[in-house]
Amino acid sequence: MGTDKALLAWPPAGSAIPPPPGQTFLSAGIRALSPFTDVVTVVVGKNEVNLSSVIYASGAGLVRNPAPELGQFSSLQTGLRDVLNRGRDGAMITLVDRPPASAATLQTLLTAFESALSAGKWAVVPEYGGKHGHPVLVVREMIEAFLRAPATSTARDIEHQNQDHIQYIPVDDRFVVSNVDTPQEYTALLSQVSSQLK
Repeated sequence: MGTDKALLAWPPAGSAIPPPPGQTFLSAGIRALSPFTDVVTVVVGKNEVNLSSVIYASGAGLVRNPAPELGQFSSLQTGLRDVLNRGRDGAMITLVDRPPASAATLQTLLTAFESALSAGKWAVVPEYGGKHGHPVLVVREMIEAFLRAPATSTARDIEHQNQDHIQYIPVDDRFVVSNVDTPQEYTALLSQVSSQLK
């Protein structure tokens, strides 16, 4: 991509809805989550110098992954350890390099999460078009499952191993499954923005 994906403009320049000045995937994601949680923490690695000013300006905190070379799953584990160290028993997990879910979707997931907990579930995962997405809401049991896994695991591995403990929630929000790994995928978001952000 040529730049840290978390710092790509959101919505993309040229879309029907212009981005607020300086808004990025990262800052938009922090702002989207903030009304729904008391703490937003971003895990950083080698990209700390590029991301820290955006994180702090958006009202979030950061935690450093001491071994970012181990990959994305080690960052997830770093963040979840921080959650438990703060005395929390649950978390809302998402990636910083993609569009944020809408407020309506986040509220739907929180409401479903409360019901799922009553049914003994450990996590709620949004689903769009038959695909599982983000954010994922988890309680301590699921956090511990992630933390017990080797750093070479993937979140998907742990999700599949614990499917009986997960409630999948259909949502009308394509951004929960958006993935931006190429300039073409980022450009393709232009056609989705106006309908999704109305």
